[in-house]
Amino acid sequence: MMTWLTLSGVLLAGLILGLLTGFWGRKRIVEKQYDSIRNYSKKIINEAHKRAKALKKEAAIRAKDIVFQMKLEVEKEAKEKKEQLLAQERRLFHKEESLDKKIEQYEQKEKKLLKREKDFEVVEEDLELKKKQLEELLAAQRKELERVAGISSEEAKSLLMNSMEEEAKHDSAKIIRRIESEARESAQRKAEEILALAVKRYAGDYVAEKTVSVVTLPNEEMKGRIIGREGRNIRAIEAATGIDLIIDDTPEAVILSGFNPVRREVAKIALERLIEDGRIHPARIEEIVEKVSKEIEISIKEAGEQAAFDLGVHGIDQELIKLVGRLKYRSSFAQNVLQHSREVAFICGVMASELGINVKQARRAGLLHDIGKAVDHEVEGPHAIIGAELAKKYGESIQVIHAIAAHHEEVSPDSVLAVLVQAADTLSGARPGARQEMLESYVKRLNDLEKIATSFEGVSKSYAIQAGREIRIMVEGKIVDDDHAFVICRDVAKKIEKELTYPGQIKVTVIREIRAVDFAK
Repeated sequence: MMTWLTLSGVLLAGLILGLLTGFWGRKRIVEKQYDSIRNYSKKIINEAHKRAKALKKEAAIRAKDIVFQMKLEVEKEAKEKKEQLLAQERRLFHKEESLDKKIEQYEQKEKKLLKREKDFEVVEEDLELKKKQLEELLAAQRKELERVAGISSEEAKSLLMNSMEEEAKHDSAKIIRRIESEARESAQRKAEEILALAVKRYAGDYVAEKTVSVVTLPNEEMKGRIIGREGRNIRAIEAATGIDLIIDDTPEAVILSGFNPVRREVAKIALERLIEDGRIHPARIEEIVEKVSKEIEISIKEAGEQAAFDLGVHGIDQELIKLVGRLKYRSSFAQNVLQHSREVAFICGVMASELGINVKQARRAGLLHDIGKAVDHEVEGPHAIIGAELAKKYGESIQVIHAIAAHHEEVSPDSVLAVLVQAADTLSGARPGARQEMLESYVKRLNDLEKIATSFEGVSKSYAIQAGREIRIMVEGKIVDDDHAFVICRDVAKKIEKELTYPGQIKVTVIREIRAVDFAK
């Protein structure tokens, strides 16, 4: 019994101990799971915080990118607006200049009209005075005739008419002489105005054509790159070349303006290379301009040497050779001066060989006769005198120096060589198509001259001669008499003035002859 109680007690104690041990173990397991869950939740929270920070940082970076892109777009738009405003400002400036010129022209015309009006008022007053004097004179004559007695009314009337006629002739002769004098003065003023207007118009076309070069751009965006930030590129180009750049509304083109043709050529080639290269900034601009300038100098020298070689002229100083090459970029009356000088040298050589004088010296003088035009933009004075001084400076002979100085008669020619250079210069400049006219327009003018002449009745044939400076008209003697020939001559001249445009003047000659023809059988 005791043993059973003891065993029961042990079992009960073991059961209680087991329960306590199980409870304690379960508690430890629960606590471990709780710690594990708490650590996992903390890890999740920490990861969530980290991800939130990363998302916040990424959002901030995106926001900065968006703001930067918006800033770039705003700057680009502002730049475009600025360029548009600059272009508009230039257009307004040009329009303002044009308006100022027109206003000035209108004011000058108004002054001339007022002056003419005053002149007409003076003429009218003079006529009124003459009229009053004539009336007073007639009244005195009538009184004198009434006082005279013993003559018939017919005799008195005849005497009065003769006296009035003489007075009227005298007064009319005075008036005619005065009107002729005024007409000559007015014609002189009008001629001066017409000449000035013609020179101004021709000079405007010539300057626009010969002092401007155009560079073609691949696209409109290139204009902005040429201008550069705040205009630094365009200022660098203008400073390096001495040529003005005009960037206006002309599509895909930039205009280079300047009187120096060599600098303008340097600027054109340099700008084309910069556009092709794509790197446009001040340092690159200076590098390209310097390189192109050296190349142009070399080409100028080669052009001078080639001209001297082709003409067989040797021993010319190298500085003169360079000046001859510079004539390649110089034009006069729309004629290239280097080509003109070569022509003059060739013509001088031909005439010298015919006359039996020194051919090489004649070609030398012809080649160098316009050498002053290479520097006449930089030196004051006539180009003939400048050229003579340059030839003297670089050791040319006295005969050549004199021929250069005398080819436009700034100095009186006193040698055969000087006269040859004058004649060759005139021939080269006056030949058809050399200067203002192209060959097609020259031939058309000759045809138009002959067509106008043959349009008149009685004209059998017409011939335009002297390079279009004279038209000779053959008329039929049986249809046109001597008086009618003069009428045809005047009418042809008037029609030519009305319908044709030509330099200088055209001489019209009408020829009438009678031919008697018979045959001996």
